Amino acid sequence: LMGLAMWLVACQNPTSSGSSGDQANRQPLSAEDSLYRQVMDVHDEVMPKMGKIRGAQQQAQQRLDSLALQTRGADKAYRRQLEQLVSDLNYADFAMDKWMVEFNIDSAKDNKALRMQYLQDELEKVKKVKVAILGSLAGADSLIRR
Repeated sequence: LMGLAMWLVACQNPTSSGSSGDQANRQPLSAEDSLYRQVMDVHDEVMPKMGKIRGAQQQAQQRLDSLALQTRGADKAYRRQLEQLVSDLNYADFAMDKWMVEFNIDSAKDNKALRMQYLQDELEKVKKVKVAILGSLAGADSLIRR
């Protein structure tokens, strides 16, 4: 009975390491599906980093606030770098939120040519969001962790 139970559980929970069930679910059905999947893959890659963006925003702002309390000896170049970092982090946060609000999963579903163009445009937009997120996090890593 124990062996049968384990076999049933194993059959119902395919692993993600190349099981045929997982691969079948990821196969695009059409060119639009493939392009949509590309858009979502970029989104899914950077969306989990939004918590890091918000944490870095707070840390950079705290550093700026503490520098503002110092009347002498505050490194003006470092302050400018922190100000730029806060701006970059704020933009990355804003860009992801804006893209998510404006993305219309059902756009031009009945017109293949328009849908393909829409998805291509969205892929370019979400790639720019990715660059903003990864770039600002890299800047935060080098500047805040000094």
